[in-house]
Amino acid sequence: MDHLNSLRDVDHTPFWLDDPRRPQPAPALVGGTTCDLLVVGGGYTGLWTALLAKERDPSTDVVLVEADEVGGAASGRNGGFCESSLTHGLANGLQRWPEEIGCLERLGRENLQGIEDAIERHGIDCDWERTGSLVVATERYQLDGLAEEAEAAARFGGKPLLLDADAVRAEIDSPTFLGGVWNKDDVAMVNPARLAWGLKQACLDLGVRIHEHTPATSLDEHGAVVAVGTPYGRITARRVALATNAYPSLVRRHRPYTVPVYDYALMTEPLTGEQLASVGWKRRQGFADCANQFHYVRLSADNRILWGGYDAVYHGGPVRAEHDRRPETYATLAEHFFTTFPQLEGVRFSHAWGGAIDTSTRFCVFFDTCHQGKVAYAAGFTGLGVGATRFGADVMLDLLAGEHTERTDLELVRRKPLPFPPEPVRSLGINITRWSMARADRNEGRRNLWLRTLDRFGLGFDS
Repeated sequence: MDHLNSLRDVDHTPFWLDDPRRPQPAPALVGGTTCDLLVVGGGYTGLWTALLAKERDPSTDVVLVEADEVGGAASGRNGGFCESSLTHGLANGLQRWPEEIGCLERLGRENLQGIEDAIERHGIDCDWERTGSLVVATERYQLDGLAEEAEAAARFGGKPLLLDADAVRAEIDSPTFLGGVWNKDDVAMVNPARLAWGLKQACLDLGVRIHEHTPATSLDEHGAVVAVGTPYGRITARRVALATNAYPSLVRRHRPYTVPVYDYALMTEPLTGEQLASVGWKRRQGFADCANQFHYVRLSADNRILWGGYDAVYHGGPVRAEHDRRPETYATLAEHFFTTFPQLEGVRFSHAWGGAIDTSTRFCVFFDTCHQGKVAYAAGFTGLGVGATRFGADVMLDLLAGEHTERTDLELVRRKPLPFPPEPVRSLGINITRWSMARADRNEGRRNLWLRTLDRFGLGFDS
C-alpha cells in the first residue's frame, strides 16, 4: 500500500494547465459577425487551421470560437509527445495504407519540421526538445517485435537504434527494461498547454479574431454562406472548419465516427539531482512500453516524471467533466510507477488528471466535407494528435479551397473509417476489446479470436 501514500496530497488539476502563465480568455462573442473562415474549436486542430490560413493568405478574415478556453481539453492535458507519425505509428500505417506509407512517413517528418519552424518563427516558449523517444520491452516475447519495428522504421526513412537490455538501461534505468528501440529524430517533447497558448498568441498577432466561452450550437447552410449559432450571437462564414474532435460534431452524420475514450496521467513532484541520477535519463527521451495497455512516460522541464496511459476507459455517452477523475486508475498507475522505478521509492505525485481522446476505428485522423464543400471536418486522432493536427489543418484548408494536392489525393484523406455501432453494441464491443487486449498482455501477446477478427476487418481499440 505504500504506493497509495504517494497520492496523498495530489492535486486534480491537469499539471500543464496549472501554470501562472495561463493566459486570460478572450471575450465571448456577443452579437453577429461575418468572416471568410470560421474555425470551431480551440484545440490544436483549430489553432493550426486558423494560423495556417492566415499564413497562406494574410487577407483572409478568420474567426475562431472555443466553447471553454483555448487548450483546456485534450491539447492542454496530453503527455506532450509530438510525433511525426500521421497514422498512429508505422505499424498501423503499414497495415492500412501499405502503398502510401512511404509518402505518409515523409509527409509526417515534413509536418514535424513545420511545427518546429513555426515555434521558432512565432517565438513560442513551450519547452520544445527534439529528443526522440524509446519503445521499451518489458517482456521477453516483445523483443522480436522491437527488432521488426526497427527494421521497418529504417526501411521507410527513420533512424532507429535497437538497444539490448544493458544499452536501454544506460539511457533510462529500470529493472523491468529488457530492450528498446530509440527513434532519435521523429519525436519531440513539448509542454502541450504552452504550445496551445503560444499558437493562440500567434493567431492573435496575425489578426485572427478569437472568442472563448463561445460554444457553437448550430450550423446551417444559407446559399453561398454557412451560419453558425452561438449562445449570444451568430456567425456567417464563407467556409467553416470543424475542429471539435472528441466533442459532438455540429454535423450529425459525423458523430458515429468517434467515441470519447478517457486517458489518465500522474505527475511527480520535481526529482532531486540524486533521484534523477538514479534513473539516468541524461538525454531526456520520452518512452512507452510495448504492451497493448501501454504507459507513456517523459520528463518535464523541471524534472518531474509524467506517468500516463495503461487504462483507456470508455464510460459511454458524451464527454463529461466527472469522467476526468478516476482514483482506481491513479492507484494502478502509481503501483506500476514504483514497479518500474523502485529506486524512486518515497517520491510523491503532485498532480493526477484525465481527459477524453477522440478515438476512431482506424486510430488516426479522418476527414470529411459537407454543404457543397463549404464545411470541412477532421477528427479521430486517437491520442496521437499533438503533431498530426497540423497536418489535419493543412488538409482541411486544401479541401475548403477545392485544391487537389498531394495531401488530398491520399487514400487516408479520401476514405473514412468504419463508424462505431450504436449503443448498447458500442459499449459491449469496446469493453470486450479492452478485456481481450489485457488478456493478450498476460498471455505473451497472443490475440484471441475476437482481436483476430477485428484485425481482419481493420477495426480495433487503442489508447
